[in-house]
Amino acid sequence: MEKITPKVDLAFKKIFGVEENKDLLIELINATVSASDQVVDVTLLNPYNPKNFRSDKLSILDIKAISETGKRFNIEIQITDEADYDKRALYYWAKLYTDQLKVSQGYSKLNKAIGIHILNFISIADNQKYHNVFRITEKESGIAYFHDLELHTIELTKFSKDPDENLTSLLQKIKTSLDIWTAFLTRHDLLNKDNLPGPLAIPSLKKALHVLDTLNFTDEERMAYEDHLKWLLIEANTVEKYRQEGEEKGRQEGREEGREEGRQEGIRIGEEKGKLEGKLEIAKSMLSKGYSIEDITLITGLYHSDIQNIK
Repeated sequence: MEKITPKVDLAFKKIFGVEENKDLLIELINATVSASDQVVDVTLLNPYNPKNFRSDKLSILDIKAISETGKRFNIEIQITDEADYDKRALYYWAKLYTDQLKVSQGYSKLNKAIGIHILNFISIADNQKYHNVFRITEKESGIAYFHDLELHTIELTKFSKDPDENLTSLLQKIKTSLDIWTAFLTRHDLLNKDNLPGPLAIPSLKKALHVLDTLNFTDEERMAYEDHLKWLLIEANTVEKYRQEGEEKGRQEGREEGREEGRQEGIRIGEEKGKLEGKLEIAKSMLSKGYSIEDITLITGLYHSDIQNIK
């Protein structure tokens, strides 16, 4: 098997979602959230458990944790784009928030819930920042009234786009603690735990690199990891193929329209059609191999009804 990448959800959870590495999770959370939401300790609500793969090798491997003050966190890494990811992120937040309220308890028992979504694709095209924070504020004044909702997106490809990037150029980007952890997730291949340069020479990063280097998978975990990686690569390549075809079709339609706005709109529609066609092709392939509708929905982001129509 090739060198393990922490961007695959199974490896990510085995690094950050186990009791013995809880300090790494705390560092990642604190590097992401504001000063008022810093945590001293967390309790893992769904720690990594290899037994899960016996029943569902394609399960969602997010990390749920609660801080010493009762704040809830959901951390997820997603390597490929999927339909309606923004809605999925909001749904995850809603579940995290509402699940903490027990029967007969009052609303005062609800604590702030924070979603941290690490994405290996461009989700927010209108903003070049790789880390964005979303809260509910009043439209005109910007007053924050609903304080319990907060969603973070960390778009890895905005941080490191060049596959030929070297350590010198990587170091020039390191300004914050989150930059350090994003460098670990994107370019761990450039980092040597025994010879970390200045801004990266922190004990927690050295430990994370050591954990990654010595990550041992059982045969069952190895199969699950390879299944995840295989479908992620298939999905990425298939969607990109159809996106390019859709974009070219959109350009052609735009030329025929003879107007710049028509050309741009044609490209946009073509891209959307291409992405959808790519996901439908993946779904067809998975159906032919006997995957369940639930697994196909999880991997492709298609609706249950779309997959039923294919059948």
